[in-house]
Amino acid sequence: MASPKEIYRIWSATESEIPVFSRDWWLDAACGEENWDVILVEEKGAIAGAMPYYMKRRGIFRLITRPHLTQTMGPYLRQDDSLSHSDKLGREKKIFGEMIERLPQFDHFNVAFNYRYTNWLPFHWAGFSQTTGYTYIIPDLSDLQRVYSDFAYAKKKDIKKAKNVVEVRFDLSAADFYRHHETSLRKQGEKIHYSFEYFERLYNAAYANSGGRVVYAQDKNDAIHAALFVVWGPEGAYDLISTIDPELRNSGAATLLVQEIVGYVSAFTGRFDFEGSMIEGVEASFRKLGAIQTPYLVISKTPSRILRARDAVKSLLT
Repeated sequence: MASPKEIYRIWSATESEIPVFSRDWWLDAACGEENWDVILVEEKGAIAGAMPYYMKRRGIFRLITRPHLTQTMGPYLRQDDSLSHSDKLGREKKIFGEMIERLPQFDHFNVAFNYRYTNWLPFHWAGFSQTTGYTYIIPDLSDLQRVYSDFAYAKKKDIKKAKNVVEVRFDLSAADFYRHHETSLRKQGEKIHYSFEYFERLYNAAYANSGGRVVYAQDKNDAIHAALFVVWGPEGAYDLISTIDPELRNSGAATLLVQEIVGYVSAFTGRFDFEGSMIEGVEASFRKLGAIQTPYLVISKTPSRILRARDAVKSLLT
């Protein structure tokens, strides 16, 4: 008999609205094939919903969380547009409730849900807590002229300037992209927070599954001003990693790359997600690109008394 994971691999291939971060190829690369599993819920003999999860161990503790560079996970429900609002909520209560009951034992749970899911009451009733994060989304790429017209004047000026300085190219190697990001952060006194080996797995998986590309801007002296690693599925594209050389920031190349990649992915998907930020300066930049502020749920629960005590001490010291 096939395992839930094997069934999910087959089923998810036909479910176009499953976010890229919950697709089996992404989970294999980001979590490792042995470190993720999935809960499947059936309805009238067919799969109605799925909840992939990533379990990792830290010492004696079992943590359900997101792997690095993975914006959201959480539940996915096959939509039924024939339902009334009341019946829709009742269905979510039933399916979410079953998912919660079937979660493996854990000491800490912290997962950000896709922004489409706004009803966390079944998790509240099961003792989970919620905080709100924000992302910025261009929700409709069908009219690119309208999309570009929503860019702020300063962003349009950046694009015009950059076109005289750099050339846009695709498919910078994983090694060169990582090196550029690491170097750019070092110039700002910061350290990169993911390993090259990990990034290379994501890069290779995205390319192998036609779900991602790197776009970059290079000048006549071969200096790379900026680069973006963008991943996508039919449900949306995501600006996963941006790297900008701080010494070349004023060229406007990063904004030009956004314009180019938005146009490129519009052939595959209808949305562009900047993977928002709670950092004030980054938020302002996304907002000026015409993106809509969109909240998403971050759901957590810590049954472990030891971890709760540790977190309480941390909060007192900060």
